[in-house]
Amino acid sequence: MEKHKAGFVNIIGNPNVGKSTLMNRLVGEKLSIITPKAQTTRHRIFGIINGDDFQIVISDTPGIINPHHSLHKSMMQFVETAIKDADIVLYMTDIYDNPEKNPVYVEKVCKIDLPTLVIINKIDLSDQQEVEKKVEEWKRLIPNASVLPVSAQYNMNVDLVLKYILNNLPEGEAYYPKDTLTDKTMRFIVSEIIREKIFLNYHKEIPYSVEVVVDSYKESEKMVRIEATIFTERESQKRIIIGHKGEMIKRVGIEARADIEAFIEQHVYLGLQVKVDPDWRNNSQRLARFGYIN
Repeated sequence: MEKHKAGFVNIIGNPNVGKSTLMNRLVGEKLSIITPKAQTTRHRIFGIINGDDFQIVISDTPGIINPHHSLHKSMMQFVETAIKDADIVLYMTDIYDNPEKNPVYVEKVCKIDLPTLVIINKIDLSDQQEVEKKVEEWKRLIPNASVLPVSAQYNMNVDLVLKYILNNLPEGEAYYPKDTLTDKTMRFIVSEIIREKIFLNYHKEIPYSVEVVVDSYKESEKMVRIEATIFTERESQKRIIIGHKGEMIKRVGIEARADIEAFIEQHVYLGLQVKVDPDWRNNSQRLARFGYIN
């Protein structure tokens, strides 16, 4: 009888290279929100892949950035922790990513004494010659790692990522019950779905200055009633979130409710309100309340 395998597989890399798309592909559920904008992912999110003889705890992390405020610092702390507690590291890049962009993190990955896979994403947007060139570049930069070109969006070679993980997963007991999909609560997932719709519907600074908190989540036989607050930093941002005659916030609510209903397979009532919380991104008490500081 084969021994049970279990371990933490952590995805790190620059913003917008497809880390969330890859995790959602591997888990088979949309746990991490995805938008074309950088810095969409703010938290470290676990997705749990279970088999009879294995459990993979895979984590999505914020993209690597130079911090500009306390929120950014907390986001980068999630990345640092992910490097330290990994059993397997997936360093994700894409076909456009400059290999010299993050020399500090590349050096960190070079020093990791763990199974490490460099994943070059978005190969569907390139040709064979360019892909081969990128593979050689990354092999030279991180000689201790295996390198694999993929397209997470189109599910190309994602099965080979899973194969690499299973081949290198250490023996051990499961960390979570086998029916667990994620370490996050439904409140967290709902807040992230709402935040995704804000990223998709607003421009410039608005998505980055917003936080979402689910105030109540009440289940009944007929429906789930959810009340949530969208926090902005300024009164002018609040007006933009609400929009003319409330049209913008209504659109966000409709789109978010549809995704929440699809995820939980129940009817949902979603109530949204907007409040101003000045400079919350630099306020340690607020960041702790919003889950960025333990």
